[in-house]
Amino acid sequence: MTTNDFSTPSAFARILGLAGLLPFLAGAVALAALDAPGLKAWAVTALLSYAALIATFLGGIHWGLAMQGVQPVNVRLGWGVSPSLLAWVAVMLPPGIGLPWLAALLVICYAVDRKLYVSARLSGWLGLRLQLTCVATLSCLVGAWAAR
Repeated sequence: MTTNDFSTPSAFARILGLAGLLPFLAGAVALAALDAPGLKAWAVTALLSYAALIATFLGGIHWGLAMQGVQPVNVRLGWGVSPSLLAWVAVMLPPGIGLPWLAALLVICYAVDRKLYVSARLSGWLGLRLQLTCVATLSCLVGAWAAR
């Protein structure tokens, strides 16, 4: 892979992607393990906000592609803001609703990426995206269960 070939994730991208799962895992574990209400509330906020940030990041990828003229530009621009708006709603909901909402949003982001990455010649990223999405989604669902 050359330095200009981003059609598949580099080893460094994989490491960063996996490292990005740490806040998901830490949030879910903290919610399952902590009994103190104040600490549990902190863990919920941490997990909710991180999941929302990641959903926003996933939408932002499409804005970057649209800015480079990767077709379909208008679809990318429209989708690019959607995860942010949907995640914003989720952080204002009770954790038992907001975390499953974000889990669903992460799955939707992956489903959209399965369609839109093809036209950007980024299908090579979908394996890593699937792994990251599965762990992030499960973390949100475990967090929702533990926050009840």
